[in-house]
Amino acid sequence: MKMLRAKIGLGLIGFLVCSAPALAQNGAAKTASAKNASMKPGAYCPNPAFAGRGGAQPIAVVAGEPIYRSDLPAAAQAQLLQLHQQEYKVESQALDALIQEKVVEEAAKKQGMTADQLYKKEVDSKIPTPSEAEAKGYYLAVRSQTTLPFSAVEPQVKRFIQNAEVQKARQKYADELRANANVSVFLQPPVVDIGKNDPARIEGDPNAPITIVEFGDFQCPFCGRVEPTLAALLKKYHGEVKLAFRDFPLSAIHPYAEVAAEAGRCAEAQGKFWPMHDAMYADQSKLGEADLIADAGRLGMNESSFSACLKSGRYKALIAQDEEDGTRAGVNGTPAFFINGRFLSGALPETQFEQVIDSELANLKNGHSSVASR
Repeated sequence: MKMLRAKIGLGLIGFLVCSAPALAQNGAAKTASAKNASMKPGAYCPNPAFAGRGGAQPIAVVAGEPIYRSDLPAAAQAQLLQLHQQEYKVESQALDALIQEKVVEEAAKKQGMTADQLYKKEVDSKIPTPSEAEAKGYYLAVRSQTTLPFSAVEPQVKRFIQNAEVQKARQKYADELRANANVSVFLQPPVVDIGKNDPARIEGDPNAPITIVEFGDFQCPFCGRVEPTLAALLKKYHGEVKLAFRDFPLSAIHPYAEVAAEAGRCAEAQGKFWPMHDAMYADQSKLGEADLIADAGRLGMNESSFSACLKSGRYKALIAQDEEDGTRAGVNGTPAFFINGRFLSGALPETQFEQVIDSELANLKNGHSSVASR
């Protein structure tokens, strides 16, 4: 059962994002002058917890010209960022487990017990044995995975259910102990500078300290699915969070994504980006040129100017720049988000955004911050 659940959990990740079979590797290695060692969009930003990784020191010098990590090709930087994120995930999970162990040991010590004795007293003893009805319900749910009758596996099923409840209750108990303990965590996730955002495509208070940058595709169904979540976050964290939109059309799998991105830019030229943004996500089946022009007229735009803009292709270079910034930052599917530089991928539940936002607000309150999104 644990193996089955693990496989299901991993499989779900692939259903939260739209991703092309293979994204173009944008950007080429360029050497920077010693006078221009500033971090480029998408470059991995080291923070104190990752001392010695990155920074302003060159990684090579050719004919007197320094080469910095930020000069590496976009695809290489994206791969490096993914490695840093995986490293942080492993460290964070291991650290959480160690903190939990020490918090429980400290609580047990105060009662003259071992951690296992404390768990048995405060948790295990309070978990009832599952009833026959509960066991049968579970058995029927996994009936296809065994040929044995319920009577033959009833004791094992009950043990499995009870053990699962014990582990769940132990975790909850440990979390409560940690919440009331004196714990300071200095390990921080890697953050990314994804470049300057377009002020006309920012929703919410422009002075809000938390910026959610979304790399989106107007034809991606998962981007449309996450829209209510983003609206709820802007409402809940009014004045604290703003949303910036960046184009990342996956043209290889979404034939209307590119023209929809251009439509957003043409609407922006008439001061109507967000109404057009909302209209395109509201009905992703109508992203053809005629549909977009009709939407522009309905939203009070000059249809002739909008149509001419759409046919001109004048914003292709800006859209391509968004794509390059996203690729450099590790984006390979949509929707992709950076909350003050901290990466989240997919149409995630509101709680996962809240965890990062609350963490960033706490960091700011304590005088710490991730890379500022502009």
